[in-house]
Amino acid sequence: MQSLNWPGTRGQHGAMAEPGGEARLRIKVCGLTRPDDARAVADAGADYVGAVLVPGSPRTISAREARAIGRAAGLPLVLVVAGEDPEETVRAARESAAAVVQLHGDEVPEVVDQVRSGGPWKVWVAARVRDLRSVESRITLLGGLADGLLLDGWDPERLGGTGNPFLWGNFTDIRSRMPHGMELIVAGGLRPENVGEAVETLSPDIVDVSSGVESIPGRKDPARVREFVRAARGPDHRRKEEGASS
Repeated sequence: MQSLNWPGTRGQHGAMAEPGGEARLRIKVCGLTRPDDARAVADAGADYVGAVLVPGSPRTISAREARAIGRAAGLPLVLVVAGEDPEETVRAARESAAAVVQLHGDEVPEVVDQVRSGGPWKVWVAARVRDLRSVESRITLLGGLADGLLLDGWDPERLGGTGNPFLWGNFTDIRSRMPHGMELIVAGGLRPENVGEAVETLSPDIVDVSSGVESIPGRKDPARVREFVRAARGPDHRRKEEGASS
């Protein structure tokens, strides 16, 4: 499989940098099921599209459909799996041309290592946030193996896509517990109305939204996606957009 290299340079904490060197927040829109939505997400200014391969999710699609999502968007594809056999995960990542594999279950180090070494993709691991100790345990277990740590809201019944935010203020120093170069991805209950606060509180490299920009599960509302991108990147980004269009 050909290596997937996407443009951009790294700034502080591994974030993508603007031409002037300032770190730029990146945005992932997850749970896409239709190529038309993927194109709308790209047009709105997102940086990643996410496809879910978790059985039972209302947003589940196949690896082949995920590849079509990535192609339609022209953006790096994040493939979300949970509890799969690592060989099956590698096969799906190859078939979908994933740039990132997001492991959203309770994967052990051996599984993360096998997936990470199976191809040119990056690996993000999820921590479903109950308390600081649970997140620290996840970092201790997998921090040296994964490229990114995704913080998601806790739900006893579901692995992800819950729409539940966690208490951001309890994790303001989480970077000090993460290995250097490991990216911080914030998910869980984000929407246009609250993403600005999450960004200000946690200074993540990436924010991840799914249900917060949907009309129904699996179908994105283009207007909500645009609102989310504008709110996440804040007033400075809006001024740059207005300057570019004038």
